[in-house]
Amino acid sequence: MAKRVVLAYSGGLDTSVAVTWLQEELGLEVVAVAVDVGQGGDFEVIRQRALGAGAVESIVIDARAEMANDYVAPAIAANARYEGKYPLVSALSRPVIVRHLVAEARRHGADAVAHGCTGKGNDQVRFEVGTRALAPDLEIFAPARTWGMSRDDCVDYAAAHGIPIEATKEKMYSIDENLWGRAIECGAIEDPWAPPPADVYALTRPVHHTPRDIVIGFEEGLPVSVDGKVLPLQDLIADLGALVGGYAWGRLDMVENRRVGIKSREIYECPAALALIMAHSDLEDITLERDLAHEKARLEPRWAELVYDGLWFSPLKEALDAFFASTQRSVTGEVRLSLAPGTCAVSGRRSPLSLYDHGLATYDSSDTFEHADAEGFVRLWGLGVATWAARQGGPS
Repeated sequence: MAKRVVLAYSGGLDTSVAVTWLQEELGLEVVAVAVDVGQGGDFEVIRQRALGAGAVESIVIDARAEMANDYVAPAIAANARYEGKYPLVSALSRPVIVRHLVAEARRHGADAVAHGCTGKGNDQVRFEVGTRALAPDLEIFAPARTWGMSRDDCVDYAAAHGIPIEATKEKMYSIDENLWGRAIECGAIEDPWAPPPADVYALTRPVHHTPRDIVIGFEEGLPVSVDGKVLPLQDLIADLGALVGGYAWGRLDMVENRRVGIKSREIYECPAALALIMAHSDLEDITLERDLAHEKARLEPRWAELVYDGLWFSPLKEALDAFFASTQRSVTGEVRLSLAPGTCAVSGRRSPLSLYDHGLATYDSSDTFEHADAEGFVRLWGLGVATWAARQGGPS
């Protein structure tokens, strides 16, 4: 049986109760680790809350730059959207947290790690599969999956044990946020027919009303500038999200298929994520050769599915990363986005490595295409179909 456990600590109700529960019920020393992936909040307050709940040590790790450069950047290269919509907001942060959980377990001589996920969601899969990939020797505890307490029970447990929390029994939504966006579930939005209440939104409230254009600069697939201003990726995401979200754009309302087999209605706010993926994909349209672009588009959903399903640390995902990285060598240039209330759309793209040839594409007098070549090409292209039609009668 484990003696010391490193807990992924958020500062919320479940993980605060878990600090005490793991000690009292299982006799474990608890090291609380809060990983800052851009969710905001006062992390010194969070650190002290874990100590107040009985943690033997409470650690805060700033992983914002790491998440942006090592996790979000590959997602942009893959134009990653699960089921063609969701840009993996929560899914991208979990392997960041897992890597630090395992590192802290090694540093503190822990026998196990723990998380606050329930048995119905995706995050239990991401935490546990990721941990087993990095450290198969560590035990894993999931107290919220086993303690049998409701939210009201947890509030009562916290009160009875003097655990410092801010939560009450009235909870409208479950919210997960990081630098890539915000995920909202539970409450009124559990009815898939009901329109989302206006109060679910925080990142996409309308504050800008005058249309404007912005230009996103890319170097080898990585967004590096907004309107010529070069920024670290995490800052670029924050600035772009505030700007685009201010036009009330960047919302998703979808019913998605969780890994455990449940359909779940989710609301997402991810203005920067959706804008950057849209711009990046558009730039690829003029910089990637046709067959490469088609094959990449075929593999992108698979990459997103792997990450959604908790397989960030897996051989297939690693191999796809290598393929996508090789495709990005020519994805350098600029994309213009036009913003207006409720709208963000690509209105221009250019690249020094563009495969767009005006002379070949135009129909005016500067046309350089050899039209005479087309007759033989078309005849040979259709030769198999023509032979089939002549010998076997063609379509029924």
